[in-house]
Amino acid sequence: MENFTYNALPSRVVFGAGSLDRLPQEVAGLGVEKALVLSTPRQRALAEDVARRLADQAAGVFDQAVMHVPVATAAAAVAEAKRCGADACVAIGGGSTIGLGKAIALEFGLPIIAVPTTYAGSEMTPIWGLTEAGVKRTGRDAKVLPKTVIYDATLTVSLPAHIAAPSGMNAIAHCVEALYAEDGNPIISMMAAEGIRALARSLPAIVATPDDLAARTDAQYGAWLAGAALGAVSMSLHHKLCHTLGGSFNLPHADTHTAVLPHAAAYNRDAAPAAMAQVAHALGSDDAPNGLFDLASRIGAKTALRDVGMQYDDLDRAAELATTNPYANPRPVTFDGIRALLEAAYEGRRPAPAT
Repeated sequence: MENFTYNALPSRVVFGAGSLDRLPQEVAGLGVEKALVLSTPRQRALAEDVARRLADQAAGVFDQAVMHVPVATAAAAVAEAKRCGADACVAIGGGSTIGLGKAIALEFGLPIIAVPTTYAGSEMTPIWGLTEAGVKRTGRDAKVLPKTVIYDATLTVSLPAHIAAPSGMNAIAHCVEALYAEDGNPIISMMAAEGIRALARSLPAIVATPDDLAARTDAQYGAWLAGAALGAVSMSLHHKLCHTLGGSFNLPHADTHTAVLPHAAAYNRDAAPAAMAQVAHALGSDDAPNGLFDLASRIGAKTALRDVGMQYDDLDRAAELATTNPYANPRPVTFDGIRALLEAAYEGRRPAPAT
């Protein structure tokens, strides 16, 4: 075995159906006096329920979280946290809400208690993202890593299949990139492969039987592993593409990950054969890119960028943006290669088989 370095990220995880009942105890355990509850407008009722549970520990509700965390939204959230005297944030929702909590932590230093209701896995990473003037900036900072994460699968039962499916594919994307990250290691690879297995078996069950609490719990387990894996290593081509498409073209985050992932895997297949073999094995497939495409198709997720709002005329600009300051990647990143990748993802083609 080769030498490696593994940095464990400090976080507390409370896992299991009904775990939301422990929220007041967990908030108190952090020494928090007043927590601002964050949500999207659609999840306002859930945020208000959380605020009621917290009672005197709640500073209020801010329900303006949106995709890709625009800097104006982040500034408004920071201002509200200061106004109401919050000394922590409880972020309940998916990646948009947890991302907003991270923006507050980055600017104002407030600790985050995350209660995820999707399978994105961002609650387990120190990665933040902010969008301004059509460009999404990302970075890593330990202070944006949630102090406590509460996984309660009962909160995901109402998540419809058309949201649950791409959310789970988003988490699988974290695992795939963790397996070929330049700073990967055997511990993270083990977590990433297990994350893929958990999500690959649970997502079809969730789509077939939406109230299957065991499958929902299994998907949260996979999302936890996916986020923890990505949080400990660097991102590569797939995430660069999705950050570009989301920040510059305002495409939906999870759907974009779903459409791009098989083609990013195909792009890197020959340059990262060991990682692709692990992905294929975890999926129960002979080929990683096609296994990813088949899973997305099986669970009814959209596999074409044109179906999630991408315009053909924007492909050249997207390729140009994605190849400017690219992330480290197993295969060299070129404009022509990325342009071809994006066109295949735009059309939703099945990846070509390995040669």
